[in-house]
Amino acid sequence: MRDAASSDVILERLLSLHPKIIDLTLDRMWQLLADLDHPERKLAPVVHIAGTNGKGSTLAMIRAGLEASGKTTNAYTSPHLVRFHERLRLAGQLIEEPLFAEILEECETVNAGRSITFFEITTVAALLAFSRSPADYTLLEVGLGGRLDATNVVDRPQLTVITPVSIDHQQYLGDTIEAIAAEKAGILKPGVPCIVAAQTDAALAVIEARAEAIGAPVLVHGRDWLVRTEHGRLVYQDDTCLLDLDRPALAGDHQILNAGTATAALRALGTPVPAIETALAEAVWPARMQRIAEGPLAARLPEGTELWLDGGHNAAAGEALAAVLDDWHARSVGPVHVITGMLQTKAAGNFLAPLGPRVASLQTVQIPGAEASYTAEDLADEARASGAAAVSAPDVATALERAVAQMDGPGRVLICGSLYLAGSVLETSGIVSV
Repeated sequence: MRDAASSDVILERLLSLHPKIIDLTLDRMWQLLADLDHPERKLAPVVHIAGTNGKGSTLAMIRAGLEASGKTTNAYTSPHLVRFHERLRLAGQLIEEPLFAEILEECETVNAGRSITFFEITTVAALLAFSRSPADYTLLEVGLGGRLDATNVVDRPQLTVITPVSIDHQQYLGDTIEAIAAEKAGILKPGVPCIVAAQTDAALAVIEARAEAIGAPVLVHGRDWLVRTEHGRLVYQDDTCLLDLDRPALAGDHQILNAGTATAALRALGTPVPAIETALAEAVWPARMQRIAEGPLAARLPEGTELWLDGGHNAAAGEALAAVLDDWHARSVGPVHVITGMLQTKAAGNFLAPLGPRVASLQTVQIPGAEASYTAEDLADEARASGAAAVSAPDVATALERAVAQMDGPGRVLICGSLYLAGSVLETSGIVSV
């Protein structure tokens, strides 16, 4: 018997099975799933989550609420920040290395060298692992789009969720909000209720038209449920209840809508109110307005200055961060210095434009180990073209030193622009997912 390969070695081999990183179709998925005796048909009841922003945070709160009510969950999210294992949770815990390597190798063997994308075969591996791990619920986060995403192979989930839809991944999903919403609405299934977060009128019209065409009941923000803040509290309301809750532990006003979406989903799943309260208070989702208080980067900051990290990377994320910066300024936390790195597949100017007028300095870096990263100089050019003053830096540590040199009192440093950059910062800081 040959020695078992580590999951990292197998994942590296799987990268060579298809020349394109993204190639949206379900044909290859169906073939491999059939050869594995259809693990997608053997899952615990599925909650399927699509959208442009807030998918991961919403899933984290749903998971926290279900687990607080005594339920167990298998969960699939993407991308990972430090190690691939973060994408798969079995009964709430990160998948362990021996099992992960075994599942990957089984999928690789059965696939027998056929063309398949990395995301597709690793999604099959997740479904196979879930089919063999008892749980009360399966939580699936869409990777890209919805209609042709590799996760969209479950015939009848128990619930679907669509978080806010905005412009992103135009090269794959279309260059209008209507086209992108149509792809997200592809997760709707006949007879399966869908929680719909706040949307633009154009996106909502597309989602509701698809729901009506296939007979999928929808529970829409602003009509069937509401969420708002009052006196520092989160207020959720639907047709049968009014809840007065603590604000979510996840930072930023944009998390209010995510918390409301998760609450609506948990209500639809019959979760008791105390568990919903726990969900908002205890949900953790790394690199979404996460404070970094330990490690070598945080140690470089003077006393009273905070280091924050966020992985948002599109125009909507830029607006959300701008709202966070406005809140910080209103609370007089001191000047904010931003360090950013982004992938060339993102509209960098749209993300950075709202940040420029709100920060004391903006420095750009190249993301370590990311081939598709903007160079620091090119990203600085993109920032300047959007009206944001920017200078390039050779790396995050240097940028941090420069920011500190500009401080004459307490302030904050925000590192943002890409989950890949966030992963690098977490790894440098010695922080891994829990």
